Amino acid sequence: MTQPARFLPRDELQTLLDCLHEKEYDVIGPTVRQQAIVYRSVLNVDELPVGWTDQQGPAVYQLEESKNDHVFRFNSSPDSWKRFFFPASSEIGTATLTDQGWQFETPPTQAPRLALLGVRACDLAAIAVQDRVFRDNKYVDAAYTRRRESALIIAVNCGNAASTCFCTSMGDGPECHGGFDLVMTEIESGFVVESGSPRGEEILTQLPTESASSEQHNAAESEIQNAREAITKQFDTSDVHDLLLANLEHANWSDVANRCLSCANCTMVCPTCFCSTVDEVSNLSNTEVTRVRQWDSCFNIEFSRTAGGIVRDDTRSRYRQWLTHKLATWQDQFDTSGCVGCGRCITWCPIGIDLTKEVAALRETTS
Repeated sequence: MTQPARFLPRDELQTLLDCLHEKEYDVIGPTVRQQAIVYRSVLNVDELPVGWTDQQGPAVYQLEESKNDHVFRFNSSPDSWKRFFFPASSEIGTATLTDQGWQFETPPTQAPRLALLGVRACDLAAIAVQDRVFRDNKYVDAAYTRRRESALIIAVNCGNAASTCFCTSMGDGPECHGGFDLVMTEIESGFVVESGSPRGEEILTQLPTESASSEQHNAAESEIQNAREAITKQFDTSDVHDLLLANLEHANWSDVANRCLSCANCTMVCPTCFCSTVDEVSNLSNTEVTRVRQWDSCFNIEFSRTAGGIVRDDTRSRYRQWLTHKLATWQDQFDTSGCVGCGRCITWCPIGIDLTKEVAALRETTS
């Protein structure tokens, strides 16, 4: 349960960062790098994307200067919070040949203390999806669980939306409803802040806040409503599980395959995709071996290699695998959709393939 909302003046945002650093958190927040907003360690408010916004569309991402000093007036990033719990590459074991034979070691068990600043509602939903895969499952990923449980999450309610956003169709946003320690809504004069956990409440009591007024409450609600009204993309999720699995040989799969580059961009930017591979890397003398887990993609042709050869040897079968798993068989495995409506896969597909349109085309030609 969240406590009554508080108001943090805009010029006191640095106090929040300082408080987190004093508690020995590494604050990970949005910052501008190479003409994109990505998540990196931040020490000062000046490193945040103050006065920046973005324009997104199919295969379109462009930063623009805004006419205000808002910090979080942008949409989903090409980066995602996934990599802080499930790193793109991580050592999972080492072996060293000594005079006594092979010695095996596992990496240190201590997880970094991260404070994730600016997590949106769709990304909270994505974290919850990955929790089901790695933590709340029969087979627990210990490294993921350690990182997840040591992290502090400071969420932000959306005040705008991109043309690629469809979180409302997935029931995820634009308002955050849980899964955070603190949640902020940015208004002109500052931030309306609520706690969502005892850790969040402890931090909130140490900030120079005051009770949020009715005007500030209304301004915060207006921001969220603005985002809700700005979401124009709709996705019909009714019976999508059965629709996809009943049409595995539909002609639309070949149509999208003629456009798809099988580049794996969609899976790399997706905040829920979890495919990985494990490689063993040795030194030249084969006396030291490191086992490394790194992200992989079902769009990579080698991903489906088995003892009998490659199972999905064309783009058609790989795109079909991705979409049916994301929207259908994920439900069978984890009782939830693998899509949260963030729209990253649409923005960062080089040719702008839109999964909502692909499903709609399938639905239209089978109705």
